[in-house]
Amino acid sequence: QVQLVESGGGLVQAGGSLRVSCVVSGGSIFSINAMAWYRQAPGKQRELVASITSGGSTIYADSVKGRFTISRDNAKNAVYLQMNSLNSEDTAVYYCNAEILTVGRPYGMDYWGKGTLVTVSS
Repeated sequence: QVQLVESGGGLVQAGGSLRVSCVVSGGSIFSINAMAWYRQAPGKQRELVASITSGGSTIYADSVKGRFTISRDNAKNAVYLQMNSLNSEDTAVYYCNAEILTVGRPYGMDYWGKGTLVTVSS
């Protein structure tokens, strides 16, 4: 069974930095395609923060460009989000997302982690 487990969330002061991680596990993984971080703030819809392809191409939301960096370690089935210059608007639950092809399936499926809370105090 495929699982995505996030870690690294917490409380940080405005202007500070935080790194969140996500590790994918499961015995039937054939390949992991795009990986991404989404976030959902209280009372708001979930939004894409950043994504990265298996080849390393990245996309960022305008609100985080120049402050956040997404990276991945294919050998560890992991994706990371380095967040710098945090402000109160970055407060949200951050979710890991991955498109994963498992053994026996002809196409990849979207998987989600349970989320990790990032709180930025002003």
